[in-house]
Amino acid sequence: MTDYWIILTGALVASACGFLGCFLILRKMAMLGDAISHAVLPGIVLAFLFSGSRDAVPMLIGAAIFGLLTTIIIQTLRGQGVQSDAAMSVTFTALFSIGIILVSLFTRQVDLDLDCVLYGEIAYVPWDPLKLGGMDLGPRAVWLIGAAFFISLVVITLFYKQFKLCAFDPALAAAIGIPVTFFHYLLMGLVSLTTVASFESVGAILVVAMLIVPAATAYLLTDRLSVMLGLSIGMGTTSSLVGYWIAKLLDASIAGCMSVTAGVLFLLAFLFSPKHGVITRWWIR
Repeated sequence: MTDYWIILTGALVASACGFLGCFLILRKMAMLGDAISHAVLPGIVLAFLFSGSRDAVPMLIGAAIFGLLTTIIIQTLRGQGVQSDAAMSVTFTALFSIGIILVSLFTRQVDLDLDCVLYGEIAYVPWDPLKLGGMDLGPRAVWLIGAAFFISLVVITLFYKQFKLCAFDPALAAAIGIPVTFFHYLLMGLVSLTTVASFESVGAILVVAMLIVPAATAYLLTDRLSVMLGLSIGMGTTSSLVGYWIAKLLDASIAGCMSVTAGVLFLLAFLFSPKHGVITRWWIR
């Protein structure tokens, strides 16, 4: 049963992150997840200072607020002519540094640092159950990440045409009256919610990998967004399943093996994709 919960958690993280990662790839904001993973540290520290505890709920609220703040600052800098990668780098390094200062000033006597808050271990997921009325409902992470994935599915489904047009041609979307800025921040809010919900349980490395690699793999395999979304979920789930059994066979890091498996799938797509594969194009020529 432990294997089942770990694989399910990994699949949910991969599906939730890969699903949103498709839009980040199309909008050329692939490294946003990495930026958020560092920039939320001040929110975590402030949540601890206000609540006086390390419970998951206040931590997640504080992290989510700063995750959304990160996207707002990045978008503001981009609007003022700063290049996208530079805006992300400046924002997450500045907020991460503020978080480190807060940790060193106010939480020296408390076990509160980036490792214990963000770099979780997916192997421990089955040992942190959600209990309601004395009933064990399964790992807390499954419910948390599952809820974030469900919210993303509902929002993207309801506004699929708007998100699609904003991703491919924001100028046209604005011209026909679609509030591009609103849908940008709505997407960034979903990304922040999903990444923050996943960090504590499975670790930032796995989240950042699954946010980008399955979507990038799907991008090489199709030119249709709807198919790309489905492929990203499939690639992420496959990476979680295969990566877990490789980790078990080698007695290695589970998150590391899942991420490496996703990378191998990307390499195969890069080489053998029907339209964009390097070897495929060479063979056709």
